[in-house]
Amino acid sequence: MSKGQMPQQGGRPRPKFNPNTFKRIIKMLFKFYPVMMPITIACILFSAVTAALPAVFQQQVIADIETFITTGDWEAAKQVILPKIFILIGLYVVSIIAITLYNQLMVFITQGFLNKMRCHMFETMQNLPIKYFDQNKHGDIMSHYTNDVDTMRELISRSLPSLLQASVVVVSVLSIMLYYSVWMTLVVLLGVVAMAMVSAKVGGGSAKYFMRQQKAIGKTEGFVQEMMSGQKVIKVFCHEKECNEDFDKVNEELFNDSFRAHAFANCLGPIIGNLGNILYVLVATVGGVLLLTQVPNISIGALVKGSITAITIDLVVPFLNMSRQFTGNINQVTQQINTVVMAMSGAERLFNIIDQKAEDDEGYVTLVNCELDADGNILETDKRTGHWAWKHPHKDGTLTYTLLQGDVRMAGVDFGYEENKLVLHDVSVYAEPGQKVAFVGATGAGKTTITNLINRFYDIEDGKIRYDGININKIKKSDLRRSLGIVLQETNLFTGTVMDNIRYGRLDATDCECIEAARLAGADDFITRLPQGYDTQLSNNGSNLSQGQRQLIAIARAAVADPPVMIMDEATSSIDTRTEAIVQRGMDKLMEGRTVFVIAHRLSTVMNSDVIMVLDHGRIIERGSHADLITQKGTYYQLYTGSFELE
Repeated sequence: MSKGQMPQQGGRPRPKFNPNTFKRIIKMLFKFYPVMMPITIACILFSAVTAALPAVFQQQVIADIETFITTGDWEAAKQVILPKIFILIGLYVVSIIAITLYNQLMVFITQGFLNKMRCHMFETMQNLPIKYFDQNKHGDIMSHYTNDVDTMRELISRSLPSLLQASVVVVSVLSIMLYYSVWMTLVVLLGVVAMAMVSAKVGGGSAKYFMRQQKAIGKTEGFVQEMMSGQKVIKVFCHEKECNEDFDKVNEELFNDSFRAHAFANCLGPIIGNLGNILYVLVATVGGVLLLTQVPNISIGALVKGSITAITIDLVVPFLNMSRQFTGNINQVTQQINTVVMAMSGAERLFNIIDQKAEDDEGYVTLVNCELDADGNILETDKRTGHWAWKHPHKDGTLTYTLLQGDVRMAGVDFGYEENKLVLHDVSVYAEPGQKVAFVGATGAGKTTITNLINRFYDIEDGKIRYDGININKIKKSDLRRSLGIVLQETNLFTGTVMDNIRYGRLDATDCECIEAARLAGADDFITRLPQGYDTQLSNNGSNLSQGQRQLIAIARAAVADPPVMIMDEATSSIDTRTEAIVQRGMDKLMEGRTVFVIAHRLSTVMNSDVIMVLDHGRIIERGSHADLITQKGTYYQLYTGSFELE
């Protein structure tokens, strides 16, 4: 290991501090609050400068007292000293007002900034490709909105004002000290150098572990979220003990990083504080020696006045207070280092999600409502007519309209979720308008992947997919997906009423349309028997409903959207046989006149399909109607007769 290179602990790379992140936060603050930020900074600067002024007044008052002790003219003393005291009191009063103002402004700025950051993150998240959520733990993403945002709150509301104020006080006090005495200032600076070396050593170790702590918190929260979602599975297989052991490992990692971070941070303050006390004693000692030896006092003030005199008591006493004030603010700066570093780590994680590349969409063909005139021409309209058309602008400035019929064709499609690892090989699918196309095959054969490509959750590597003769890459993704009704194998219901969840399929749908969609899906019967019927509140992904009931609501949600193309991904997988018969009748009505892609393990649900495609390891090995495939006596025949199973 080379000199100066620290070992990596636990196989993790050493985190790096990025100063550009700090600059970015400052720029965003001024961008969001171009008026409030300058006012706040002005108030902070005023209060900081005011905090440095007592030393000047103290030196002058002591000098005046020495003069009047010699002359004995106390009336003159009152006339000289009292105005200075009143000026100082007035400055403090104004300083209190400034401090109160900037604290109130910082509260507004901080909460407003965090509000905008959360909105920005959420908006960015909505535009991210599905691939991002497949590759990142949901609990870790949630940690951005909670823990990482909280570190930003500490940075903006406390650390930045404290750093600015302390820095201004340090510069102001240093300037005053140099004005009065270079010798004693050098003593203070030597002490500060020692404090800086300690801060760099201790603070550097603290910063490293604070950054690791942020990542460990995200990992821990992600683990807890995953375990909460899988509680039923954990209890079914009696893996509580193993889960506890796994959590202990993750939590121990967080403990170690947090312990080291705070161990360094907690000892830094006392060390710096005691170094300040030592420096105070040293300044007093050196000042006393200089008083006794009558060493000429070199200072900026003396050079300006053109006369160098010996150090007097009216310099030593204020210097003691200035040294205490100087080191105190240095200590305050070092105390903020940990908060800044932790916030920078959180900010980098926030900016990481904000800077994620949005889902690519170069499409320019849009979906519009249309109506047909007497001659059969397509006319665009703002009204909902039940007919749609693809609005296709061309390079020559012309527009063409293609009636949306649901003709979907895949030709020679290759695809892989990972580079150089294909999941689909030369897949060709032809679904004519109104046809029902079914995919069967073992888990991992590529059935769901095909539907993910049709709605462009992922983009193909080779081949073509055409929708009503239009390359789907030319169609805007939002319009493409609006034309597709999808019932996923995994049902997701949102917090709200049953009616709200059905209406999610089309937000402008009326209550009557939602109820009709529920009847079509076979969900109306159980919904009307719920405590509040369609107004029953759902929460926690509809945990108060059975799996089959949740699936029925999902089917009703797709039905109310009334799309020309339907994708049913294991839509009846969680429904019992009796309920399946009810749903199947509703689905048959729903699928009338629509192009439908069905993925199912139950072959009974695909027997009436126009085309059945059998997939194996990403290849279509058989295709045809149920009768044709039975006649061929191939893989489908063996599946149907039970010669071997899908899994």
